[in-house]
Order: sequence, then structure tokens, then C-alpha cells
Amino acid sequence: MFIDYITLMLINMVAGLFLLADYVYRGIDSDNQKRWIPGFGVTGAIAFTTGLHMSFTWPIRGSFNIAFGETTLLFGILFIAAAIALSLGWDLLMLAIYAFFAGLVAIIIGIRIINLGITQQPLMSGIGFILTGLSGVCAAPTLYWKNRTWRLIGAVVLIVAALIWALTGYLAYWNHLEGFQKWVPTPMR
Repeated sequence: MFIDYITLMLINMVAGLFLLADYVYRGIDSDNQKRWIPGFGVTGAIAFTTGLHMSFTWPIRGSFNIAFGETTLLFGILFIAAAIALSLGWDLLMLAIYAFFAGLVAIIIGIRIINLGITQQPLMSGIGFILTGLSGVCAAPTLYWKNRTWRLIGAVVLIVAALIWALTGYLAYWNHLEGFQKWVPTPMR
């Protein structure tokens, strides 16, 4: 049996996407930008750590390490950088440009997951990746267009993506507790 902490990665992403939806809807023009720093920082730290580990060690089977590890790493570094930028009052444009390219990766992975039929629910996982990726691709216009309707649409897309990942993640926790209940580490076998 393999070690699988994608559940942690998914629920961390759910929290991050909800925080980001809140920031998109009411935070971009807020006078108190610093209120999002702790949430972005915690989300980024967990995503960066788990994504980096998965990208370098490949603890699970096959291409799941690429799909979940590398995208989580990109997600994590963006959230850490956003927390730092907000704390120092930096402009977020460079992060939005980076998010565009990271978002393209997520969209491509989502399409390919559907195409290859990988994961237990490829259509749901694929749509989750695509919606999450769209939020990255649309980050710059969302930051700089003073259009409340556009920002509301962006927040809704983030919430729908978060709900998809929440369903996937919480069901995975439910199943992992049963599937891993008899697992024993190698030194204890």
C-alpha cells in the first residue's frame, strides 16, 4: 500500500479557494488587505510543503504525482507570495501573471484527466482542475477590472471549484479511513 495525503491537499485547497473567493468578491478593494494574510499564508505553507514533497518523492502511483503534486506546489507558492505581497503592500500583478501560467497547467491537466479517465471520478476531477485553472488564467482581469459582476462570477467559479474539491476530499477521507485502517509502516512489519 502507498502513502496518500491527497486528501490533505484537497481540503487545504478547498479552504484556500474559499478564502480567495472572499478576497475576489470583497477584498480586492478593501482598505484592510492584511486580514487575508494568515489564511493565504497557512494555505500556501501546507500546499507548498505537500506539493514539493509529492513532486520530488512520488509517494503514490503514476501520474497522480504530477497532477496533484505539481499543481499543489504552484498553488502553494502563489498563496505564500500573495500573503507576503499583501503584508508588504506590493502590487499583485506579477503574481497574477504567474497565476495565468499555473492556471493553464491546471486546465490542461483537467482536460487530460477527463480524456484518460483517470481518478475515480474523472469528469468531476477534470472540471475541478479546469475551474481552478480558470481562476488563475483570469486573475489579472479580476484584479484590475473594477467590474463587480466580473468579480462575482470569479467568486462563484472559485466556490464551485472549492465545492467539487470538498466533495472529492471529504469522500476520500471517509474511504481512506477504512482502506488504510490495517496499514502498517515498513519498519513495523
